[in-house]
Amino acid sequence: AYLTVSIEPLPPVVVGDAVTLKCNFKTDGKMREIVWYRVTDGGTIKQKIFTFDAMFSTNFSHMENYRKREDLVYQSTVRLPEVRISDNGPYECHVGIYDRATREKVVLASGNIFLNVMAPPTSISVLAADTPAPFSRYQAQNFTLVCVVSGGKPAPLVYFKRDGEPIEATPLPEPPAGAGSWAPRNLLHRDLDDTKVPKSLAAEGEVGGGRPLATADPPRGLAAERGPVTETIPETVVSREFPRWVHVAEPIYYFRHTHAPVSDGTVEARATLTWTLNPQIDNEALFSCEVKHPALSMPMQSEVTLVAPKGPKITMTPTRARVGDTVRILVQGFQNEVFPEPLFTWTRVGSRLLDGSAEHDGKELVLERVPAELNGSMYRCTAQNPLGSTDTHTRLIVFENPNIPRGTEDSNGSLTGHCGFRLVLALTLTVILELT
Repeated sequence: AYLTVSIEPLPPVVVGDAVTLKCNFKTDGKMREIVWYRVTDGGTIKQKIFTFDAMFSTNFSHMENYRKREDLVYQSTVRLPEVRISDNGPYECHVGIYDRATREKVVLASGNIFLNVMAPPTSISVLAADTPAPFSRYQAQNFTLVCVVSGGKPAPLVYFKRDGEPIEATPLPEPPAGAGSWAPRNLLHRDLDDTKVPKSLAAEGEVGGGRPLATADPPRGLAAERGPVTETIPETVVSREFPRWVHVAEPIYYFRHTHAPVSDGTVEARATLTWTLNPQIDNEALFSCEVKHPALSMPMQSEVTLVAPKGPKITMTPTRARVGDTVRILVQGFQNEVFPEPLFTWTRVGSRLLDGSAEHDGKELVLERVPAELNGSMYRCTAQNPLGSTDTHTRLIVFENPNIPRGTEDSNGSLTGHCGFRLVLALTLTVILELT
């Protein structure tokens, strides 16, 4: 008797699709059984998934954990209703017939097929590396956008766009070094001479800076809004700071792409875009990260707009602070969407903070048991990201507390008055007694 087995190859399938595994065979003998195997661990383990017993004309599944999610369509054909990532891998179909010479001997033949299961990315996000980061007024600095794509199989194709146009970037196989040909030039002292800087770029000029030297049209991505540098909010003064250095050349972008396997069989892809940041043209520039994948009908994307902080919204609670109260000064937000995340620093104008420190980091400043001496004091909140810096000043008004007699607290909020008088009197009497 003769027996031949063949399996038609399958194109890649997407998670959730239905797949049919068809085992073709030809024989002139009497069939004994057909068995489907799933091959794992590089071919060392073969797990039965289906068996067709020709002697009793029955079929059954060996994968009870899957609740018989596979169906035997016709003897040698198996259908997987909804494939999973775990179904990815090689499969074998074994066909056995009775030998004509002896009914006790079975002749076997097999065929194999590889099931390639793809999964589209499930999430994409763009963030800034090393945030929150300070603003450098006099020196250019590197900036890196990171695009994270999760849940895809195989690894997706990731690329960046600026203002809707693809970015031509130089591949960077290794992470950016501390110094190199691509690193920005450290500006010399002569570059800080205000006479060499257009007045429109100075901090006293218009918001958003001015035009680069020898350029007739405004640079790409320049903020369209023009307004005064200083604006007044009741009891609050906001001032903005812009860079004094000039960087006319077009930016050179550096791109790096890596991916790492995940335990579920998918990959996490990370792409970075690094360049020398120029707040004059990069402020309000739109950057997007796009992903192409064979399991996607159209590209997936995530976008961010680089924006310097502007017009912080600061609240103070309680609104009428009294002596001994705990005052909280909080930055609730800005008049615009800010990216990357700002760095917040609090200081007290002309003096140290209540706890004796020179400055405090964070969106909130807490003043515990404020004394009357803080009435009228000014507090400065500096919100900055690599694109710009905003200083906000707010004044603390402290009212008398009827529950605390006047003059019973010192600058640290501790009781004085009668206790201090009794201590001085006791010391005086002790000195007099010793002298007599």
